[in-house]
Amino acid sequence: MDLKPRFTMEVFTGGLVVLCALLAVLVGLLEPRLLWVLIPLAALVALAVLLLARRLRRGLARVLQCEKFENSQTQLSLGALTLPVALLSGKTLVWYNTPFRQRILADEDRLLAPVGKVLCGLDLHQCGEPAGQVLEHEGRKYNIFASTTAGREALTVLYLVDETDLRQRAAEYDATRPAYMIIEIDAYAEQLAELKDSEKARVLEGINRVLETYIGRTTGFLQRVSNARYIAVVEERHMKEMVAAKFDVLDKIRALEGEVNVTLSIGVGRGGDTLRQCEEMARQSLDMALGRGGDQAAVKTPEGFAFYGGVSRSVEKRSRVKSRIVAKALCDLIRQADSVLIMGHRMSDLDCVGAAIGVLRICKGLDAPAAIVVRREATLAQSVLEEFQKAGLGEDFISPEVALDGMTDNTLLLVVDTHIKGLLESGDVYRKCRQVAVIDHHRKAVGHIDNAVLFFHEPYASSTCELVSELLQYVEGQQFRPTQLEAEALLAGIMLDTRNFGIHTGVRTFEAAAYLRRMGAMTERVKLLFNSSLQEYTAKSNLVENADIYMGCAVSVSGELPPDMAVAVPQAANDLLTIQGVGASFVAVQQGSGVNISARSMGAVNVQVIMEQLGGGGHLTMAGAQLKDTTIDEAEKRIRQAIARYRQEQAEEEARSGKKR
Repeated sequence: MDLKPRFTMEVFTGGLVVLCALLAVLVGLLEPRLLWVLIPLAALVALAVLLLARRLRRGLARVLQCEKFENSQTQLSLGALTLPVALLSGKTLVWYNTPFRQRILADEDRLLAPVGKVLCGLDLHQCGEPAGQVLEHEGRKYNIFASTTAGREALTVLYLVDETDLRQRAAEYDATRPAYMIIEIDAYAEQLAELKDSEKARVLEGINRVLETYIGRTTGFLQRVSNARYIAVVEERHMKEMVAAKFDVLDKIRALEGEVNVTLSIGVGRGGDTLRQCEEMARQSLDMALGRGGDQAAVKTPEGFAFYGGVSRSVEKRSRVKSRIVAKALCDLIRQADSVLIMGHRMSDLDCVGAAIGVLRICKGLDAPAAIVVRREATLAQSVLEEFQKAGLGEDFISPEVALDGMTDNTLLLVVDTHIKGLLESGDVYRKCRQVAVIDHHRKAVGHIDNAVLFFHEPYASSTCELVSELLQYVEGQQFRPTQLEAEALLAGIMLDTRNFGIHTGVRTFEAAAYLRRMGAMTERVKLLFNSSLQEYTAKSNLVENADIYMGCAVSVSGELPPDMAVAVPQAANDLLTIQGVGASFVAVQQGSGVNISARSMGAVNVQVIMEQLGGGGHLTMAGAQLKDTTIDEAEKRIRQAIARYRQEQAEEEARSGKKR
């Protein structure tokens, strides 16, 4: 068995002591009169041996460190290095140079000591990696590298590089990196339009005071660049504090007393290589914050987006001029295309299919070959498809496979009721089209379509059908007037997303509904599109019956339902909101190896934020998620965890708001 060097030395020293003791005993047996003299003498000899062994180790250390062998090969190779260097046999120190003794051992000799007691936490395997191992010793940070020789008696050389100053400078560099902020007052023109100049000045003075105080705590600067927009540049160290406080400036602005309720949207770019890149990231972040309804901060880093706030209801902010411009641009794109495909999201609903039918009317008015891409076997708008089939218009709806076969290089793809690539009815159709346009009302989310030549996105609208109804009013000509069936499909989409005009409605919502009514839409016929079969009603009732109340939210889970029962899931989520004390509802159903979740609320709970924790998205009052490779039990656990996390953040935000008042 191989012996460690230190163990060998200790055995040798101990052997000398034992030998001295045996000699003393033998002499004492031969001459008992000398026993009383030999015992003290043996003790003195043993003590001397121990002391000499200690001096022997120290002397050996000096010899091995080349203090007695000037200009030797060992000194020339390692002893003269200014870096701390040590030689190990196994995990035992058998040699070290003077810098190692002075900096690591505090000028003491620790030859044959276990290296783990000298450098706590040392991992020789990690030290052998190209990056080495960083250890802190006596307040200094060393990057330790190791090189081990091959053979039976392998030796390891340790090199210790003091990186304390370098790491301090790197940390200071990171802490002083600039973060770019763009701050915008939400719905500035709409909120302050009716105020007198004195009232408007008072509101702006309050906003300026809060922002100046907020940025004034940092080493950065704040500059107002327009009536409703500010820019600020702060150091990364202060940006970390803002993120940790979840941008509490949003609460301070919201708590301002005045004639109107003012909110802010903040876009932040941090971690970019240059200040210009950070500015571009901040612009993208602001677009995300505004696209998600405002009153929140969006932060973009090279790793992606993070969102803070977004607890208040959106203020309606849309321009008729913009709708007119979009209508003209959309017509131009359709005229230039060889053919047009209109596509929505997977498991299309009445709003998705209704909007597609409205856009198809524009295409027909321009005599452009067009069709709606939809999977008939996987849709929640089966009633509308059946009505069009009865009217002899079934050829307007094609499958993704048929659409792929008929596409050309100049085919235009119009995406409605979604802007997320991963939610499209067919990713293959999207990837094959070079020209893409988007019309959607859902709050902007990560993974959105970023190559659209036209992006008509209005999160303040109640539904995509409302947006399409406005566009129809700005294209001139009798050929663009929707038929009664088309108008009823559009009205059904509006009624679905507003729950019969009960939530998320604005003035423009009722104007769109009035226009559709003038086009011949009958509310009685529209209501029939929402009718369900007895089997669907039974499935919905079972989902409602199995629901459980958790932290003010109704949660219902179920095994897999037949494909034609899918419409029961959102219907059950809507019905659960009628239960007293329920602020939001979540219905999860097994779908193959995954789980589909439908979430609804009346506005007090932001189900979009909760669903985003599960990889989904949507709106303040209507959202959903699709979990892949998940069991229904795991899905229920994740839903409850997301609700608990949201409730905790909600309580913290309310506590902060209460303190500020």
